[in-house]
Amino acid sequence: MQVPDYAKFLTAAGAAGPQPQPVFDALCALTQELVGARLFTIMTSDRAHRVNARVYSNMPDAYPVSGTKPANETDWSRQVIGERKTFVANDIEGIKAVFDDWKLIRSLGCESVMNVPILIDGEVAGTINCLDAAGHYTPERVEAAEALKLPGLVCLLLHDRTNRKGA
Repeated sequence: MQVPDYAKFLTAAGAAGPQPQPVFDALCALTQELVGARLFTIMTSDRAHRVNARVYSNMPDAYPVSGTKPANETDWSRQVIGERKTFVANDIEGIKAVFDDWKLIRSLGCESVMNVPILIDGEVAGTINCLDAAGHYTPERVEAAEALKLPGLVCLLLHDRTNRKGA
């Protein structure tokens, strides 16, 4: 497995100023370097209230950061939320089986997806979502994505802290 260069991410995480946007940007860049992603988003998962929220998007026109949406009980949620395992679909049919917005996904040139669960206290606090061309998320890229879990954890903790301070 490729050892990631965390230097830019760590610099962003330690920088003064408004958080967590610079750290989200650094995680997006690290993800591009390690596994690639045409579309990259970060979602939070609130199991107590059964809602998810997109907190970062590298394509805000197509996938804006806004509000919450109800958590759906699907094979995707069983695998990612329940079993805490990375979900991969490498063709549009696999995406269509679990995501209602598959037409928008395809229109962006994406026909594969990898959703990496981020755990806090043993529970899925959110996911790193990577989408790209059909067949993109090979076993090697899925293995490399494991290195995104710690930076993803940092991002979600900063997001939570920022929200608590603002409340």
